[in-house]
Amino acid sequence: MSLARRSLMEAAAARFGWRRAYGDTTAVNELLTEQTETAYTEAADHAALATAKNADALCVQPGVLDVRGRVLADVLYLEGVLTGARARGLAPELIERLEDVVDHGHELTVLLADTVRTTAALHAAS
Repeated sequence: MSLARRSLMEAAAARFGWRRAYGDTTAVNELLTEQTETAYTEAADHAALATAKNADALCVQPGVLDVRGRVLADVLYLEGVLTGARARGLAPELIERLEDVVDHGHELTVLLADTVRTTAALHAAS
């Protein structure tokens, strides 16, 4: 959607990183596509930078720690969303999806923690 077609609120939301609710699946799909395209565009830069600076296992550690911290914070936020959805008696399908996301998020934080431990163990062994 071009900036000219956006409302003032949508423009402000985009500028300040606010999120708004979308009531139709077309708008949701457009947003998801835009997020995916942006992430993949930025991924090329991340890959080039990571390749240049991650010369050994210990160099990988700060980036993984950073990601784990952000994922953990987001998962804990989503736990609150899930608690609210349950308390308000929202649709079981929504609650199920939120439970899946929270469970997967916790699994991801465990995997990231294991990766950080591995970087330290490999460094100590070298």
